[in-house]
Amino acid sequence: MTSASKPAKPENHKPLRKSAARLNAVQALYQMDVAATPLTEILAQFESHWIGQEIEGDEIAPADLTLFRDIVGGVVREQRSIDPVLDAALVRGWPLKRIETVLRAVLRAGAYELAGRPDVPARVVIAEYVNVAAAFLDRDETGMVNAVLDGLAREQRAGEFTG
Repeated sequence: MTSASKPAKPENHKPLRKSAARLNAVQALYQMDVAATPLTEILAQFESHWIGQEIEGDEIAPADLTLFRDIVGGVVREQRSIDPVLDAALVRGWPLKRIETVLRAVLRAGAYELAGRPDVPARVVIAEYVNVAAAFLDRDETGMVNAVLDGLAREQRAGEFTG
């Protein structure tokens, strides 16, 4: 194979780096929720020990660190406004605090990007977090991520879904 025909290395592939940032952000949010790890500590841990490292023989994909920091920091900063929106979007009787921790982290990250990252198309946000959810959750919960984020996107970014 000539160098011109070799596939691009994942670390140079921007969409893969963004997907890895989202996956790592959900993992960081999960850890923050479960272990009450402070924001500065979680960012330092992930950036120095997880992202782009080899762990037990598995190489962890490089991530867009700017996006990773924005999602984790944005969820922490905006959580008081994100959680009531998610509570309203969830099935009655199942408030956000009652759902599984990973699912909660996925929904918070997706809701943050829908509200705080208008530069990312809503359909991209939904697809990315459905993929993240599929890495950790079963099909029903993945479907719930799709339904909740799609509903939020249609409310918050209606213009992206018309015409």
